[in-house]
Amino acid sequence: VDFCYQLFFDLIKCLPLVALIAAAFSANPGVKIRLTQKGLEYGRQLGVASLLEKLKTAQIPDFSGKERVSPIGKVQYSLTNIHIVNLGLPQSSINLVPGSGVQLSISNAFINLRGNWRVKYLRIIKDSGSLDVNVNGLSISQTIAIKSDATGKPEASSAACSASVSSAKVKFHGGASWLYNLFSKFIDKALRKALEKQMCPLVAKSIADLNPRLKTLNVLAKVDKYAEIEYSMVSSPQISQPAIDLNLKGEFYNIGRHQEAPFPAPAFSLPAQSSNMIYIALSSFTPNSAGFVYNNAGVLSMYVTDDMIPRSSPIRLSTSTFGFFIPQVTMRSRPSMLVKADKNPVVKFQPNVMTVDATATATAYAIQPNGTLSPLFVLNVVSQRARKDFRDKKN
Repeated sequence: VDFCYQLFFDLIKCLPLVALIAAAFSANPGVKIRLTQKGLEYGRQLGVASLLEKLKTAQIPDFSGKERVSPIGKVQYSLTNIHIVNLGLPQSSINLVPGSGVQLSISNAFINLRGNWRVKYLRIIKDSGSLDVNVNGLSISQTIAIKSDATGKPEASSAACSASVSSAKVKFHGGASWLYNLFSKFIDKALRKALEKQMCPLVAKSIADLNPRLKTLNVLAKVDKYAEIEYSMVSSPQISQPAIDLNLKGEFYNIGRHQEAPFPAPAFSLPAQSSNMIYIALSSFTPNSAGFVYNNAGVLSMYVTDDMIPRSSPIRLSTSTFGFFIPQVTMRSRPSMLVKADKNPVVKFQPNVMTVDATATATAYAIQPNGTLSPLFVLNVVSQRARKDFRDKKN
């Protein structure tokens, strides 16, 4: 079950959008991610490969017993040094358990074992040798509960497990091989019980071993020299039959100073869709928190000079243009303009449309030959940009 880490974090952090969002703790998330049954299939492949390696290291305990076998009477036997030499998991599936977690099922698995045997009967006769065991029809069903801990990191636990073995056939090497035919049914039964007893604790340990690794996950990432992001969960995953919904806060912070944005995250929801592998929904809270952070850092400003304006533009930052309005501007000075946001930009999301409202001041300067700036005039600029959603109507 390393697949929980691969599914909720390797897949997520491979997405460029999610890599640029953060999360703080509040009532509503800024970002929602939906992993559907199709998306979980990727995790199933990773999880089965990991589980296969774990099961190969399973330790089968030694066991011994006594059985009365006709016609020779009581037989003492022991099987030791049993280990797995081959293992196959040909069929597997992963399903969602609403309100709980995910269920990983393995069926028709097979295991080839090797070990040593020893018997004693008629008080004085002893025999020993090696044995091969072929186990078929191994099935495991494991439900993994997933929730968020106090720090917003995922936490996994074993909710339910069952394991069964259909058959185990033993082949003896050396000694009196005819003994196998006399008490094989007892060996088969003992082996099946031992294997069934070991499988669930082994899987549960694998799940428990995940949590120390999950505790070390870094949920804070640097964006640039001004901002950093945190992508912890604000609540436990919401698990329904078609999908898992993850709630992330999506708030930007100034580096070294985690000041909460002066506005709440609005409530929003994902559409009732589950036909794709993954869905990502972003509320206005995330870009607006970014605007708040960068405005606080004083970086939403820039000096504009004429060489930064496209040559095709009819409006130039030149003495000829400014001199028409302000005759005092001489040919010896070079115009420049400082554009600076005086408020945080505001992003609004409406059905199929994104709107950005921004207000700024544009201060025109004349750059004197000695490099000093002489202010000329100030313009108040109000801008509103709308972007329509051009989604593929086929999806």
